[in-house]
Amino acid sequence: MTRKFEGDRLLVATHNQGKLDEITDLLKPFGVSVVGNAELGLPEPDETGTTFVENARIKAHAAAQATGLPALSDDSGIEIDALGGAPGVYTADWAETGNGRDFVMAMTRAHDELLASGAAQPWTARFCCTLVLAWPDGHDEVFPGVMEGQVVWPMRGDQGHGYDPVFQPQGYDITFGEMDRWEKNRISHRADAFAKFVKGCFA
Repeated sequence: MTRKFEGDRLLVATHNQGKLDEITDLLKPFGVSVVGNAELGLPEPDETGTTFVENARIKAHAAAQATGLPALSDDSGIEIDALGGAPGVYTADWAETGNGRDFVMAMTRAHDELLASGAAQPWTARFCCTLVLAWPDGHDEVFPGVMEGQVVWPMRGDQGHGYDPVFQPQGYDITFGEMDRWEKNRISHRADAFAKFVKGCFA
């Protein structure tokens, strides 16, 4: 049985404002106030894990230990089948320029590598999200979520963030980048993980 969340303040262990906004929206019905890493001046720990759950645990536990607050972290990324599951946990790393992140560069790299692979379309892929809720006493709960779909080209849409303009979710003819944020929040990999989180820790 999962441990229930009983506080009224939750630290979301991210510096990504788009991600923080999504999680804040999803938590509104529960009367929980949400604070992010940047607001508390917390550094980003090194993500040395090789899986989404390992990296999410690193971030959640570091934040919980530093603040004494329960901390929710997610690690998410896109797995492209024709690239052997890449970029996977290195989704954000592909966008690193040494001076911030350039996701147009990252999406272009993914497309170039797909062309080089010779893989036939559709280029099946999925967005994965693993949420970890960690308490200051070291306990944690893990909730994985997935959204199946395919990589499309050229990039389409200016909504969302990250690789959204090249990801077309299963059952849709538009990309996450073209989708209303509320619709995306309803069906996304993060929504899948979040529904499990809510059922496990709030229901």
